[in-house]
Amino acid sequence: QVQLVESGGGLVQAGGSLRLSCTASGRTISSYAMGWFRQGPGKEREFVAAIDWSGGSTVYKDSVKDRFTISRDNNKNTVLFQMNSLQPEDAAVYYCAAGRLVNLVRSPAQVDYWGQGTQVTVSS
Repeated sequence: QVQLVESGGGLVQAGGSLRLSCTASGRTISSYAMGWFRQGPGKEREFVAAIDWSGGSTVYKDSVKDRFTISRDNNKNTVLFQMNSLQPEDAAVYYCAAGRLVNLVRSPAQVDYWGQGTQVTVSS
């Protein structure tokens, strides 16, 4: 079992930045594909960014490209998510996700483990 705990969410003004962290416990995530998803009020959970086990391959939702960066430190069992130029439409609960059997986790169906989520609020 893998337990994922997110931190770093909060309230930020439009144009501001936040850095989310996802720390894993229970077992190493070095062989897992990792990703970030988000869910706004009344919306379905959607893919935002993913990174492969090595950190060498990443993919992003089109609307966050050039603003958000996903990275990982397998030695620390941690995934980071730098979010810059935040906009009100980015406001959501952000979830860390781990997938065992895929190279990049881009769909909720590919996720084996979820974190509990961290709230990101962006004021205009």
